[in-house]
Amino acid sequence: MIIIMHPHVTDEEIHGVETKLKSLGLEANISRGVERTIIGAIGDERKIHKESLQALPGVDNVMRVVKPYKIVAREWHEADTVIDIQGIPIGGHTIQVIGGPCSVETQSQMDFAAQGVANAGCRLMRGGAFKPRTSPYSFQGKGLEGLKIFHQAADKYKLPIVTELMDVRRLDEFLEYGVDVIQIGTRNMQNFDLLKEVGKIHTPVILKRGLCATLSEWLMSAEYIAAGGNHNIILCERGVRSFEKAYRNMLDITAIPVLKKETHLPVIVDPSHAVGKAALVPALSKAAIAAGADGLLIEMHPTPCEAWCDADQALTPDELKKLMEELRGIAQVMGREI
Repeated sequence: MIIIMHPHVTDEEIHGVETKLKSLGLEANISRGVERTIIGAIGDERKIHKESLQALPGVDNVMRVVKPYKIVAREWHEADTVIDIQGIPIGGHTIQVIGGPCSVETQSQMDFAAQGVANAGCRLMRGGAFKPRTSPYSFQGKGLEGLKIFHQAADKYKLPIVTELMDVRRLDEFLEYGVDVIQIGTRNMQNFDLLKEVGKIHTPVILKRGLCATLSEWLMSAEYIAAGGNHNIILCERGVRSFEKAYRNMLDITAIPVLKKETHLPVIVDPSHAVGKAALVPALSKAAIAAGADGLLIEMHPTPCEAWCDADQALTPDELKKLMEELRGIAQVMGREI
């Protein structure tokens, strides 16, 4: 941590900062320049709130040298993390596409969806049994009944299931019903109590980026899970809110290579929720793979026009199958496979 003092700082103020650092268990390295005095704080700065130093007399600015996240940082774990889900790797050489409808509706709908996911070549299936909706009057999901329906459909094709956990009180039921991958949605990215609880288990977690979250804030949320002992974390970019009205959210493709530099965790992309229009999903999917994403989370419904939620962004089974064929070509160019 570097502490930059005001130009006309006094010896008393410098001594005050030095004393404060020592009380926090840090050593002070004082460097007096022609115009500025800089104090280097030596020790574990992660436990220190920079605001407590910023408020000291004579201090102009405080800058961290070490990143606030540790376990998920690339500098502490250079090799890419590959997460195993029933023998299916997330991360590494193989790119995984997780397909399925926005929500679990009926048994027949999920049966046809599972068939479409498997026929397209996807190895995992998504679907919401519990749905966070902007309006309290919209369909909220079928709950535990939806988990039963989901499992019955996916098990026929040996597809591990991915579904969203909204309430920490449901965690035991998710474990009891054998959810293979727990998704923490956009609205819960900073639900720290929820993050702490999923950190106590070993079930893989897909952590979606918040609508207005910076990459640092997102990685700090991942650190909450990792700090609890669960290192099976998959980051999912799903677009951030912007001023543009032509599409739902702005998919931050730049985040993929930046995250690959900052963290060893797998990074996947949800183009369906980013753009909100099925016709634009293929283009964003291809861009994500070309940028280095480890996987995709794509909505597919047997009959999108009859979907109970997010009908506009769901592909048909045939469209998903066609997209998978196109993505294989891009993956091959990138030296990977799907």
